[in-house]
Amino acid sequence: MASCLLIAGEKSGEEHAMSFFPELRSLVPDADFYGVGGEELKAQGMDLLYHLKDFSSMGFSEVIGKIPFYFKALSRIENEVLKRGTKVAILVDFQGFNMRLAKRLSKHGVKVLYYVAPQAWAWKPHRAKILSETVHTLFSILPFERDWFKERGVKQVRSIPHPLMLTYKDELGDIPAKTFGVWKPTLKLLLLPGSRKFEIHGLLPVFIETVKKLREFYSVEVHLVKVSHVQEDIYEYFQSEIDVLYESHELTKAMRACHLSLAASGTVTLSTALFELPTVVCYKASLLNVFIFYNFIKYKGPISLTNIIHGEMVFPEFVEDHANAQQLTRVIRTWLESETVYNELKSKLKNTKLLLSGEDFSVPHYMAQVIHE
Repeated sequence: MASCLLIAGEKSGEEHAMSFFPELRSLVPDADFYGVGGEELKAQGMDLLYHLKDFSSMGFSEVIGKIPFYFKALSRIENEVLKRGTKVAILVDFQGFNMRLAKRLSKHGVKVLYYVAPQAWAWKPHRAKILSETVHTLFSILPFERDWFKERGVKQVRSIPHPLMLTYKDELGDIPAKTFGVWKPTLKLLLLPGSRKFEIHGLLPVFIETVKKLREFYSVEVHLVKVSHVQEDIYEYFQSEIDVLYESHELTKAMRACHLSLAASGTVTLSTALFELPTVVCYKASLLNVFIFYNFIKYKGPISLTNIIHGEMVFPEFVEDHANAQQLTRVIRTWLESETVYNELKSKLKNTKLLLSGEDFSVPHYMAQVIHE
């Protein structure tokens, strides 16, 4: 029986993996899949060495605190690869950990399929050299990445549709039309405060304060998508302000129902773009993370994936102290009161699907072929 390592060390990574894993599983039914993931991958028959809820972290300060854990995990996974005679590994995003693991695995002749290219173009461009030396195939999900990595020595780069395009393939052909004024008499505002405790603690109070300010001018119905791995009491504190509550698997339903959104920076902001849902993007981090970002990271471009792939500021972005109720209210009122501004934004969002289409080939079939080699 062939064995295949799969590492999806955070929730967004599991979501990426689920865009190909069910079909891959059916193509290689005799393969033994194991590694790092969550409940969805476990339900598909993957043997979890680590659960992603204990594995993931966000920001420099959190990562620093978990360094001993990560090094132990690297050694355990490497030993498991040798024990099982694994020849193929699928590493999904999770750059800091997976880049180190790729170097270890390549020394043992393991074919590394790296799914979701590290954003080396934003910071740490030297990672392109590491990838050229350790990776069998690099899968890039942003339109400009293929050429960028090939120019830096990565021979096998496949440009693939963004995983969200596959996740939402049945829904994107039937997006509800939301023309200017659709929010009358009641604005349905979707709150997406993040998938991590620190994000929710930092942003949900700001979002609720924004709602209160908006209610001075409009009738507002508040919708919120919660995540299952974060304690309920974080949401319960603001329960009186929330009209409709969704589980994380109901994100599509929430986006289709609502008119505008306030969201933490992350993959979810690309989801809102695909569903043509105007979104204000916010981000708050620890003081240490902010200090490191502004003093040691050369990349100073947009933080939202939507803005990065469009090459312009389609969604407004507010970071740290600028992510406040006054700023958010100002932007939303502009959308609600200027038909020209609103229509220009909606027109740009319609192009998102085209930018994320990728090459015309099957990722699961390609991976299955490598596993069978």
